[in-house]
Amino acid sequence: MLEIKIKTFAELSTQELYDLLQLRSEVFVVEQDCVYQDLDGKDEKALHVLGFKNEKLVAYTRVFKPGDYFEFASIGRVVVARNERAFKYGYDIMNASAEAIKTNFNETKIKISAQKYLSNFYQNLGYKQIGEDYLEDGIPHIAMIKT
Repeated sequence: MLEIKIKTFAELSTQELYDLLQLRSEVFVVEQDCVYQDLDGKDEKALHVLGFKNEKLVAYTRVFKPGDYFEFASIGRVVVARNERAFKYGYDIMNASAEAIKTNFNETKIKISAQKYLSNFYQNLGYKQIGEDYLEDGIPHIAMIKT
């Protein structure tokens, strides 16, 4: 079971910020071989959902209130360290993220921009595809909504 911490950008320690940026870079840039601008100016608006195992960051998302990213509340930068995926921490971090949206923004409708190959994972969490596939940073994505 992950230890979950939810923090605003200002509440993140320097070490936590370094660790989450390192994890995002490890997966989204190196593992997925995708050159893109991860530091997009949106981290300052987000709530950061950090999942720790033995005091090491192994899972992460950032969440937004309605209007900050999409029309609805949203979850993005969903990431689990490669060597920790077998433990299904993606479900833990996504459930914690949905709970953070409910608690902090009093919202239950959530929109995500999901990498297409993960659509079954998100469907298992109650998300449904809306619209057509599209490319984002060269990777096939789909928009999904959970109500």
